[in-house]
Order: sequence, then C-alpha cells, then structure tokens
Amino acid sequence: MNNRSNVPAMISYITWIGFLVAMFMRDPTDGFTAHHMNQALVLNLVSIAGGLLNIIPILGNMAAAVISIAVLAADILGIYRAAKGSTEPIPVIGDIHIIG
Repeated sequence: MNNRSNVPAMISYITWIGFLVAMFMRDPTDGFTAHHMNQALVLNLVSIAGGLLNIIPILGNMAAAVISIAVLAADILGIYRAAKGSTEPIPVIGDIHIIG
C-alpha cells in the first residue's frame, strides 16, 4: 500500500460516481484498494435499499432515514480508514464480499 492507492480507496466511498472514478484509477493488482472498493460497493447497495424503503409510508421513511445516517457514518469511517492505510472492515457490512 502506498499513498497512490489511498486516493482511489478514499474516492470509492463518495457516491456511485466516486466508485466509478476509483474503478478506473486503481491498480487491478492492489488488494488494499479492492478491499475498500468492495466495502464502498456494499454501502452504496445498502443506501439504494434504504432509499427504496421510502415507498412505505411512515415506518419506511423512518427506516430509510436511519439507514441513510448509518451509511453516512460508515462512509466517513471508510474514508478515514482508507486514508490511514487500514484494512479493518466496517462493522456489520465488512464481511460481505462482492468484489474479489
């Protein structure tokens, strides 16, 4: 891991656009960036699922708000850990692997 791999790892947490930018910036053999991109992808999918809960009146709206706040906190934690060079997984979603 070097400073060059920190940048795409951090950018991957910033919405879908950041994830796509990081996908093109990264070194395909870099496991550090792949780890953070995987966590960012899972967070983005959780965010979409939370947004879909807005269809349900009252309880769905409240659940969507809670999920939105949790995803924001997890994104901030992920950016911090990527900047620090840590591969410690994010709580709850850290064990879900979509990308290699």
